[in-house]
Amino acid sequence: MRHRIKQRKLNRTTSHRKAMLANMAASLVKHEQIVTTLPKAKELKPYVEKLITLGKQAAANPDCALAKRRQAVSKMRDEAMVKKIFDILAERYEGRSGGYTRVLKAGFRYGDAAPMAVIELVDRDESAKGQDSGPTGETEEFVPGPSEEVKENRKKKEAAA
Repeated sequence: MRHRIKQRKLNRTTSHRKAMLANMAASLVKHEQIVTTLPKAKELKPYVEKLITLGKQAAANPDCALAKRRQAVSKMRDEAMVKKIFDILAERYEGRSGGYTRVLKAGFRYGDAAPMAVIELVDRDESAKGQDSGPTGETEEFVPGPSEEVKENRKKKEAAA
């Protein structure tokens, strides 16, 4: 029996699981909405909510703000996203006593039929979605990288031979 065991192992080692949750939390704070599997989303929800609560506690009591910020950095390992939590999200959710995230089921993945979910921040900023995650295709033009140039050179050499 699994008495007094809260979290899922997600078929990962402890260090891998901690790193994965920290990276997913940073992505969620950055983009304010991410798509992942349902068990990962359910594990991420309390992780992120506790981080936002740390930000709110720091805003309410400036004497312990540095300690709370250090706790958040040790959990999430991304100082820029911790800054966003403490400056923007803590202010946004100051009137809300919990429930900062929502998990929406999003069907099943094509390859392995894994249940997918969208986890997002409540009252999220729509413009944060996809921010700094590469070209979106709408505003930026495609710039060929080194691999495309190598392919073109090979085609030229084959045509010349």
